Formats: sequence, structure tokens, C-alpha cells
Amino acid sequence: MFTGIVQGIATVTALTAKEEFISLELEFPAANCENFSIGASVALNGTCLTITGFEGQRARFDAIKSTLAITNLGQLTVGSKVNFERAARIGDEIGGHLMSGHICDQIKIRAIERTETNCRIEFERPANWARYLLDKGFVGLNGCSLTMTNITDDSFSVWLIPETLERTLFGTAKVGDTINLEIDPQTQAIVDTVERYLSSR
Repeated sequence: MFTGIVQGIATVTALTAKEEFISLELEFPAANCENFSIGASVALNGTCLTITGFEGQRARFDAIKSTLAITNLGQLTVGSKVNFERAARIGDEIGGHLMSGHICDQIKIRAIERTETNCRIEFERPANWARYLLDKGFVGLNGCSLTMTNITDDSFSVWLIPETLERTLFGTAKVGDTINLEIDPQTQAIVDTVERYLSSR
């Protein structure tokens, strides 16, 4: 389980690609490597992956066909950077919202507006997920727990403070970038339950 509070940026140092499979090695900041263990979960761009090996500040992960098909991890090359979050532990402060690390789709950045103190990023709002992407609702974007606003039929926006821009890849994001999307599971459960109830009446 994750909170959507990205802890920093990791760099791909090695990548082995086979048919519908990649093995990744990433280097993490020294402060975030404590208690690495084989089998531990780490969210990379919001995608929950399992540590298969580690040494020092570097850890290895595998991604299979289903993961590559639905996330932006298949676009990574040596030198690429990703947002990361170590799995939450019982007793941790939940500053964002509970996230599973199970990506449901990829969406593109449509527009970016920057000022000295603020940044608004506009994203696609796909029709098949639109009923879960609601004004003032939570969403996971490349592993970041963010609040949606400026909802239209085919887009939504998030506003980012300087701290988020500095800590995550959104500080260097560009129009057209592909972003991993995770729907808030509580919103999805509520919407689906209400729809089933209304359809049965």
C-alpha cells in the first residue's frame, strides 16, 4: 500500500529487455535505501513493483507484459528518471490518499501553465474513466496523490506547489508526456455501488 506522497526521483542505471519483459536496475538517493529487502514493494511512477535484488543504493525490479501494456515503464531507457515511493508501514502518516500501485491507464499532458509560485497541468480525461475523475476528488498521477479541478468533458487539471515540482518529475514535465493513472479506489467503489443501485431500481 502507498500514500501517493512521492519520496524522490530514482535513475535507471541498467535495463535488460526481452520479449514482453524488462529487468530494471535503479539507483536511489542514499537516504531512501534503508532496509531494502528482496520481496519489498516500491512504487515506480506509481506502479507497484517488487525488489528482486539490491546492492548499496541500487535495486532491481522485473516488469512483465501486463505491466508494460498499461504503464509508461516500457518507455524507460538507461538514464531515465522515475518518481518513487517506498511501501507505507503501519503507523506512517498518510499525507495523501491510500493507493494500491495498480495502474489502470495512461493519459497525456495537454497543457502546462507556470507562474513564479504555481503550476497548473491539464490532463486528458478519458471517457472510460471519466465518472471516477471528479472535481475535488483524488487521483494518482505517476504515483503522486493529487486533487483534481477544472473538470471538463475531456480534461481535468491539478495545481502543483513548488515543493511537488522539485520532488517529482512534474517539475520537468512537458506537453505530450504520458502519465500513469490510478483511480482512487474509494471513489471507484462508491460510484460503482451507486450505479448498480440505480440500475436495479
